Amino acid sequence: MTIAFKTSVFRKVAALVVASGLLFAAGCGEAPTATTSGSAGTTTNTDLDASAYDAIINAGDVADDATIEANAWAKSVKDAGVLKVGGTKTSQLFSLQSTTDNKVRGFDAGLSQLLARYILGDAKTDLTVVDSSTRESVLQNGTVNAVFATYSINDKRKEKISFAGPYYVSQQAILVKKDNTTITGTDSLNGKKVAVQAGSTGPQIVAGVAPQATVQEFQTDAEATQALSQGRVDAYVVDQTLQLGTLVKSPNDFKIAGEPFGNKDPYGIGLPKDSDAAAFVNAWLKKIEDDGTWAKLWKVTIGDRTGVTTVPTPPEIEQ
Repeated sequence: MTIAFKTSVFRKVAALVVASGLLFAAGCGEAPTATTSGSAGTTTNTDLDASAYDAIINAGDVADDATIEANAWAKSVKDAGVLKVGGTKTSQLFSLQSTTDNKVRGFDAGLSQLLARYILGDAKTDLTVVDSSTRESVLQNGTVNAVFATYSINDKRKEKISFAGPYYVSQQAILVKKDNTTITGTDSLNGKKVAVQAGSTGPQIVAGVAPQATVQEFQTDAEATQALSQGRVDAYVVDQTLQLGTLVKSPNDFKIAGEPFGNKDPYGIGLPKDSDAAAFVNAWLKKIEDDGTWAKLWKVTIGDRTGVTTVPTPPEIEQ
């Protein structure tokens, strides 16, 4: 999925879903092709360990007063007493609201909470739900201080906002129904109805690999996945991080067709343009990568839940 994660996820996720019949074969290249198998095997507990997660957040570093006072963006957050975050509540691995205690946990959610703790001394966040079509606007109008939402860095978005990071890297993957035998990769998307997320890079990506495909845009990952489940579309193209989350949630319903494809997709933290926010957040991000917090959070939110034991190396932060 990224760096080292891209290769290992699609090889090792077999341990997670093989009992349900989905096996990622360990073939050549960076990501093996998904095939079906009837073998039984050891399963991985896909539930997030909330206690371990909360312990990581509560142990997060806290900045001293001088560090906060030296940065106008951080000082404004500290003065407000809360970090206003744009994010989601439905991303299985990155930001999911618990049905038990209503808390939002995941890799993105954890990063936002760790940043809040670093600035405020307490992981206090106020979450505004965003989708791929609203992430820039909530930063531009001041609704939020930062966006943590598997947010791809690109030049067009940089015209409107700033980014810290990247903190993660992904590629694209094709999700199909478990019983689909006609779509085996990008070559078989032509003539098919393909779901993408509105406001994302999905339409351009699909047009590049399958110009005869009919693209249908949906506001959220959940809506696109539902359309696929109901047969209103034939396939769904989006970052493989989201696809992996869907497989964790519904291994009997879906599978990945073919190998991950396209350019590497760096995820960044969206921030207000023309502010000093990026410098502050990049320094904090480097700090949690160096002290092992990033790796601990990845392990609890992604690694332990997908059977991937090799912690990826974070991508180089842009300055």
